[in-house]
Amino acid sequence: MKKIGVGLVGFGISGQVFHAPVMRGVAELELLKVTARKPEQQAILQAKYPHVEIVQAIDDILADDRIELVVIATSNDMHYPFVKQVLEAGKHVVVEKPFTNTTAQADELIALAKAKGLQLAVYHNLRFNSDYRTVEKVVKSGELGPVVNLESRYDRFRNYLRPNAWRENNIPGSGIFYDLGAHQIDQTLQLFGKPTGVFADLAIQRTGAQAVDSFDLLLYYPNLRVSLKASMLAKEETIRYLIFGLNGTFTKNGSDPQETLLRAGHFPDEDPHWGEEDPSIYGKLNILKDGEDISKIIPSEKGSYLDFYRNVVDAIRGTAPLIVQPEQARDVIRIIELGYQSQQERRVIPIEDQLIAY
Repeated sequence: MKKIGVGLVGFGISGQVFHAPVMRGVAELELLKVTARKPEQQAILQAKYPHVEIVQAIDDILADDRIELVVIATSNDMHYPFVKQVLEAGKHVVVEKPFTNTTAQADELIALAKAKGLQLAVYHNLRFNSDYRTVEKVVKSGELGPVVNLESRYDRFRNYLRPNAWRENNIPGSGIFYDLGAHQIDQTLQLFGKPTGVFADLAIQRTGAQAVDSFDLLLYYPNLRVSLKASMLAKEETIRYLIFGLNGTFTKNGSDPQETLLRAGHFPDEDPHWGEEDPSIYGKLNILKDGEDISKIIPSEKGSYLDFYRNVVDAIRGTAPLIVQPEQARDVIRIIELGYQSQQERRVIPIEDQLIAY
């Protein structure tokens, strides 16, 4: 079967680490053109992807009839205009998360994709992480009983600002609430559906910082409370997931190995054990069952970002729906917006009828 030609817009960290090497592992995809203006980016492309044509602008990709799918891996402020341009050119799109900076932008793009009959997928790749897949398995197993509290942390340590990093500037879509919070919100919606309310405490803590670099987001459900946190000042490793149920708890340390391997230059298609966690960071389930204390290690599920792109191929060919629906990614943006409203008004903001996928 004919391969799907791909154009990649943006070859910074996102394009280099999370998209190009993953697409290389999907046989049905053929990366044909990449926008790369910086000499160091061009050198990496020539070394790792010698068959790929380096171009200067998105127009060079859109004008190529061989290209059916365009991947947008740019700064967040360019997601909306570039996705709109791609859809208007009649090509399918994968866009890095967060989907857009506003719900209004997301709604417009969803409507345009439907009108054009095109696939629009948002790269919420952390759904395909080993740690999240394991949490999902444990929650759905019912062993914890009804879940009453989930805490998720996504911490890093960098007490300085990266020079010329757009994520650290005071521009729309910057900061870790859009960057990391989008992942955590998406995972929560997948696990538990629509919350009833949102409360956010957003902070700028590092000297000279201009964008949010710490947050604590509470999502309220009738019998459940979810706490999503992230910090750029976590020097000591923190628990990744902590889940409380009426029967006991599940704790998960460590994180999916894929990002570390991708940043080190490894390719998923060269490693038969790709996405497998070291047993030392497997999670622990501790429950009371039939009057007996049971404590056991839960082997982690295998992570695979390849599964995201395999699904995109299936959706383009009409054999499966998208796993990450654009309406779901749009709802993530709406909760981020409500989080900012909560921060400004210092109150819990009700969700009511503001989501469309959940």
